[in-house]
Amino acid sequence: MKDSNKKKTKKKGRRLRKFLIGLGIFLAIIGATAVWYTRHMHYDIEPHEFYDVETLKSEGRNYDKSSIVYMTNDISPEGLDKVYQALDVNPTGKVAIKLSTGEAGNPNHLDPKLIKNLVQDVNGTIVECNTAYSGSKRAETEMHMQVAKDHGFTDIADVDIMDRDGYMKIPVEGGKNLQENWVGKNLANYDYVLVLTHFKGHPMAGFGGALKNISIGIASSEGKTRIHTGGTFSKPPIDFGSLVTNQDIFTESMAEAAKSVSDYEGNGQKIVYISVMNNMSIDCDCVSTPTAVDMHDIGILASTDPVALDQACVDLVFRAKDGQSLQNRILEKNGLHILTHSEEIGLGNRAYEIVNIDDGVGEN
Repeated sequence: MKDSNKKKTKKKGRRLRKFLIGLGIFLAIIGATAVWYTRHMHYDIEPHEFYDVETLKSEGRNYDKSSIVYMTNDISPEGLDKVYQALDVNPTGKVAIKLSTGEAGNPNHLDPKLIKNLVQDVNGTIVECNTAYSGSKRAETEMHMQVAKDHGFTDIADVDIMDRDGYMKIPVEGGKNLQENWVGKNLANYDYVLVLTHFKGHPMAGFGGALKNISIGIASSEGKTRIHTGGTFSKPPIDFGSLVTNQDIFTESMAEAAKSVSDYEGNGQKIVYISVMNNMSIDCDCVSTPTAVDMHDIGILASTDPVALDQACVDLVFRAKDGQSLQNRILEKNGLHILTHSEEIGLGNRAYEIVNIDDGVGEN
């Protein structure tokens, strides 16, 4: 009887030791994962600073170069045409009009009536790529085309979902995170790109401007996943990969992908940018039920430099008395880092001069 009790005690002791060892290993894994996640996912919030040349000079801040950004307060087909004409460009060949058709149910996307005349004047084809996040009605070509039709874009021009037949790889020069960018295969069919952007907030990037429109927007669904995860994952959806990707890696990857597109388009000679600042929610046009718009419409801006254009739009938001919500969204997602990195890798200049075409010349 005593031997039997001893055996039972030893057996229980062995089980307890195994349990404690297993628990220790489990806690060690959890602890190591927590340390990795905390260090890997940490990023510092960059404070906002104005980058218009007048402010830079008044504050004695240095800058190497600056770019011109044209602006009109007239958000109309006529205003859009005037700001486009100010760019003094002459697209030749087949022209792609890159815009977002907007998620089903989102009312804030660009109004086809606003852009119709310009799109048709340049004989442009509206281009898009499929999404990479779960729950989207634009994740597959057929549904995406239906959304484009429902939102009125197929009434004003042909629409091409550029990754309907897959993707092609274009090189990324000088990237920290990406060595190649996977873009919609049909990008190769176009000779010139006119980027029409609805400037707004974004739940992941802080804001959606010209840089996002040519990076995430021109990437295939697989390419979008790669950008969101710094080149680590390529299979949609982006949801899991985004959870294990540092925010700065994401925004840097967007900047690097944007530069690759600019380089592909004749080192920036075959691409121009126009951004419309109206219906600005803190959420992107990719959100089916966005947070309500709570700031006034500002105008239309255009430039050959996407970095200067995005910086000018951001600065106008930070000058707006009713821009607090969008300002907070940009800062909390460290959205300004895309501008920092874009300038560092030579995509464009943060310093800019605004030429308001409503009154000829001068800072707005």
